[in-house]
Amino acid sequence: MTDASPTPLDLDGWRHVYSGKVRDLYVPADTPEGGRAKRMLVVASDRVSAFDHVLSPGIPGKGVLLTTLSLWWFDQLAGADGGRSIPNHLVPSRVLTLGPDGIPNTADDVVSLIPEAVVGRAMVVQSLDMQPIECVVRGYLTGSGWAEYVAEGTVCGIRLPEGLSNGDRLPEPIFTPAFKAPMGEHDENISFERTVEIVGRERAEELRELSLEIYRRAARTAESRGLILADTKFEFGLDENGVMTLADEVLTSDSSRYWDAAAWESGKTPEERMASFDKQIVRDWLAANWPSPRVGEPPRLPDEVVERTAARYRELLERLTG
Repeated sequence: MTDASPTPLDLDGWRHVYSGKVRDLYVPADTPEGGRAKRMLVVASDRVSAFDHVLSPGIPGKGVLLTTLSLWWFDQLAGADGGRSIPNHLVPSRVLTLGPDGIPNTADDVVSLIPEAVVGRAMVVQSLDMQPIECVVRGYLTGSGWAEYVAEGTVCGIRLPEGLSNGDRLPEPIFTPAFKAPMGEHDENISFERTVEIVGRERAEELRELSLEIYRRAARTAESRGLILADTKFEFGLDENGVMTLADEVLTSDSSRYWDAAAWESGKTPEERMASFDKQIVRDWLAANWPSPRVGEPPRLPDEVVERTAARYRELLERLTG
C-alpha cells in the first residue's frame, strides 16, 4: 500500500506541526505549543509533486526508498567513504527506559521512538536553527542552468566558458544558492554576494565550502558505481553549539539529478545522455498532458508512469548501495 495521502498520520507520542509536498514533520506530543522541541520526527510519504502540484497517485515505496538512501548517504558522509565526518541532524531513534515492568536491564527496556506505522520512512532528528539558504551545487550544465547559459552565457550569474553543450561537465562544480522563500512561494536564485548579505560572509563561505566538499565526495562515490551526480541541493542548520549541520534529505532522487555514466558517454541526444533516476518521467508526462498555465486539479498519473518512476527510484538505490 502506498501512503500518498495529503492528511498526516496520527502518530502515538508525536504531534504533527508541518507538511511539505513530500514530508511531514512532528514534535514530541508533550512539547508546549510554540515551544522548541529538542528532537523531531521527519516522515517521508509516497507523495510525488511536479510543477508545484502534489499528484495522484503517489509512487509506491517512495518514502522508504528516499529515507533509506538519505540514511546511507549520511553514513557515507560521516566517514564511511574515507572522508572526514560531516555533522548531520540524526539522533538515536531508540531510548533506554525501565520498560513496562519497571525492572532495569530487561528485554523491554529499549523503546523505539519511531511509530510502527512509519518504520522505514522516518528519521528522528535534532532541532536546528535552519539557514535560509538552499545550497545548490552544479557539476554539469543542464535544466534551468542550460537555459540561462544559452541566453546569457552564465548560470545563476556565474560566467562559464563558451561552446558548452547541454549536459556537458563544467570545468569545476559551482555553488549556486537560492533563498528559501516563505511557505507557498517559490525559492529565489541568488548570487553569492546576496547570500553574504543574508547570513554574513563567514557563514556564507562555510555553506559554500561544505556544499562543494559534499558534492565532490558524493560525485566520486557515484562515479565508482557508474553514475553521474549532475547536481544536487543541501540544507544546513546550526545545532545548539553553533555547529553547521547537514539536515533534511541528502543526495536522494528528489534532491539530486543522477545520470547513467555509460549513457552519458554514448548517447546521441540530450534525452539519451541525461535520462535521470528521478521523477523526470512524471514531469515529462505531465508537461505533455497538462499544458500551461496548469490551473485546477492536475490529471491522474497513469499506472505505467507510476511503475516506471518507482523502478527508477529503486534502480538508483540498488546501484548506489548494492
